[in-house]
Amino acid sequence: MNIVTRTPDLVSACDRLKDVDYITVDTEFIRDNSYWPQVCLIQVASKDEAIAIDPLSQALELEPFLDLMRNSGVLKVFHAARQDIEIFFHLGEAIPTPLFDTQLAAMVCGFGDSVGYDTLVQRLLGHTIDKSSRLSDWSRRPLTERQINYAIDDVVHLRDVYDELNARVQESGREQWLAEELAVLTNPKTYINSPQDAWRRIKMRSTKPRHVAILREVAAWRERQAQSRNLPRNRVLRDEALSEIAAHPPQKPADLKHLRNFPKGLATQSDGKDIIEIVSAVMKVPNEELPKPENKPRPTKSKGPVVDLLKVLLKAKCEEHGVAQKLVASVDDLERIAADGDLEIAPLLGWRHEVFGEDALKLRRGELALAADTQGIRLILTDKSSKAG
Repeated sequence: MNIVTRTPDLVSACDRLKDVDYITVDTEFIRDNSYWPQVCLIQVASKDEAIAIDPLSQALELEPFLDLMRNSGVLKVFHAARQDIEIFFHLGEAIPTPLFDTQLAAMVCGFGDSVGYDTLVQRLLGHTIDKSSRLSDWSRRPLTERQINYAIDDVVHLRDVYDELNARVQESGREQWLAEELAVLTNPKTYINSPQDAWRRIKMRSTKPRHVAILREVAAWRERQAQSRNLPRNRVLRDEALSEIAAHPPQKPADLKHLRNFPKGLATQSDGKDIIEIVSAVMKVPNEELPKPENKPRPTKSKGPVVDLLKVLLKAKCEEHGVAQKLVASVDDLERIAADGDLEIAPLLGWRHEVFGEDALKLRRGELALAADTQGIRLILTDKSSKAG
């Protein structure tokens, strides 16, 4: 079994790999009971070799591998890289650059939204991956030969997947499309979970300034606690509890006990006291100093059909250009376009504007109509279009 468990062996492997054109990389990790992902195995392959690195080995330091990730002379190829990069960033702020993500490349080339690795291997290489070891406990030692072979196979097949997709991206002239997506993955800000922004991922019951302020502060507290204790957010406090606290601000521990989703045992403990203090501080903030709700345009009921038409247009344009819909625009984007066409959002900028955004704005202004025939959806310029021209 080609598994690296000692630092000198890792140094030797990384010395060999730093001189190749590209490497394929994958990880096996767990995060069911932790805030930060725990990496249990790292697989790397070049055209000439493939190895597995055991980061749980007491005799191994990962810094030589992290240096390889930082090496700008070697292209790093991943599939769905975001969680892998999060691991390396947390371990040593090592952002793998330059980067190629086969999932993003597949979306650019029309393989559909968030296409899976198994699907790509099957469609591009005609190979079916053995999934029997997928649900293994990767933290348990020793790893079996079957587990290691399964893990290494992923980066071995990834070489051929990369070669095929890289050629397709170049043939289609969509290198810039892919580069824009990869820029998000290689931006360190993508992997910084700021406690002050944690409230944004929680569904709000109200947009009233004081409600938002309380939710923002208790969500920031929970995020700090989850990070410092290395626990999943909901193991500290569930989203529903945060929403209840914001909706019914508690003044004393007894108030916390009356909240349906707040753990009764925490009300009189340090967590409960922290929350009471946070709420008390927010309640003292003058109205004029409270956060103002974000003015995000939303479609009225009369604009609902416009959103539906935009969905049809998006599907038609993405099929025409052979690109995944998810890469071009989200439902949220379509709703914002329907509500206000004068926006600087991704679907109205860059290559997305050429593929979809320009026609989306014409449709919203009534300069474009949709018609269906035996060939599918057709775009028809209206009288408004000639007047606008």
